[in-house]
Amino acid sequence: MTSTAARITAPLALGLLVLVAWQALSGSGVIDAYLLPSPLAIAAEIGEFLPSLVGSAVITGTNSLIGLVAGSLLGVALALIASRAAFLDDLFAPIVAGLAVVPIVALAPVLNTMFGADSQFSRQAIAALATFVPVFVNTLRGLRQTRAVHRDLLRVYAASPGQVTRHLTLPTARPFIFTGIRIASSLAVISALVAEYFGGPRGGLGGLISTSAASSAYARAWAYVVGSIVLGLLFFVVTSAMERLATPSSSRPSRRAGENPLHNQSKGTT
Repeated sequence: MTSTAARITAPLALGLLVLVAWQALSGSGVIDAYLLPSPLAIAAEIGEFLPSLVGSAVITGTNSLIGLVAGSLLGVALALIASRAAFLDDLFAPIVAGLAVVPIVALAPVLNTMFGADSQFSRQAIAALATFVPVFVNTLRGLRQTRAVHRDLLRVYAASPGQVTRHLTLPTARPFIFTGIRIASSLAVISALVAEYFGGPRGGLGGLISTSAASSAYARAWAYVVGSIVLGLLFFVVTSAMERLATPSSSRPSRRAGENPLHNQSKGTT
């Protein structure tokens, strides 16, 4: 209980300290208030534009979610294919490496022009692209964790390749898959936000941040930034919970010394 309370209290205390220092700095005259609005001014803007904030978060969140799901499915599927043979892995490796370094700021205007100013597809495609790489890499690593003795045992029982994949390979790779999805969840939100800066239909958080900053409504822009942070944290928390549910309890690292297998073993031998 003490450890849990400390994990909750420590970040809250640090966050409160940062907000107090921010409020003091914003009103000190060292930095102009219009450049760095105070937390109270940002909170006032959040209260005033809360309906717009929620509506824009729904738009950005929907694009991020579609991209996350599509990119995850594609990443798992191609990782399954690449794990079948070494030459397929060698074929996909440079492609994945190239996709990992594609600049979103250059890709977003191109896709917006290709699919039209009224389509959300470009944002979803960019979020899917950002999701694909970490999911593919983590899934492929997980698929290689199966032991040869387990595969040989299934072959002895005349299991088909599909049965081996369903009953051995995928369950072994499951924690790696969800780790990749957890990493990709934040990237999907960030990518969708950045894509909203460069044209396309208005209404998302990224577009409203850009519009507010362009009109010198910096406190309002920060309010939408706060909404973006909350949205990203929501995606991260949900995918982290999914990862925890997918990981067997016996495989989770323990936080208490009494639950550490090495600790228990040393106690038993002394």
